[in-house]
Amino acid sequence: MASVKICGLTRESDIEEAIKAGADRVGFVVAPTSPRAITYEQLSIFANRTYHRRLGGWAQVWVVAAWASATRSPADRLDLVINELNEVHTVQLHGGETPEDVADFKRRVPRVKVVKALGIAAKEDLAQVDVFRAADAFLLDAKPPQGADRQGGFGKSFDWSILKGFNPGKPWVLSGGLTPENVEEAIRTSGAVAVDVSSGVEESPGVKDPAKVRAFVKAAKSVV
Repeated sequence: MASVKICGLTRESDIEEAIKAGADRVGFVVAPTSPRAITYEQLSIFANRTYHRRLGGWAQVWVVAAWASATRSPADRLDLVINELNEVHTVQLHGGETPEDVADFKRRVPRVKVVKALGIAAKEDLAQVDVFRAADAFLLDAKPPQGADRQGGFGKSFDWSILKGFNPGKPWVLSGGLTPENVEEAIRTSGAVAVDVSSGVEESPGVKDPAKVRAFVKAAKSVV
């Protein structure tokens, strides 16, 4: 039974629906180029409300960022924001961070787990995990289209069969093009024990479809 993260949430009602449906984690995007981006102020509100109003057990809160914030101004540095939000458990770095960026972020915010998102198109792309050993876990997503202005959220998948037997020695999450209709096949083919979905359960970017969310969680957790 795979654990499920519903990502790209922008509305409190969708957060509630995701938790009611049985999602194990909820995710928020603070990358400004994403159509699902929220502000740091919204992040603070949502994280606190998710913490205080959790339904049926603990919901882990993830923040998805498109950079390590190493070079941004003090007023806009992700590490400073996260240090003020005890409810945030994990930061997913989804941009062009270097291995040094990842390690540096972990030093600045040792309280949180750091997940490095990696673009995958072929089996040789899996070698990236050896470069980013500083990360606590990996999210395997389809490589973005050429010329894209962001790293994820395109609803594209890759060949899941290249993940058979994949064991980086750390947790990993499958993402990219997952839907209620294909998530069972994706889990069985790849061997994933955790999945991440955003566009595959949406009515429009950032607006989740409650029926799709419920169907996705049910399908993912039906695989034993």
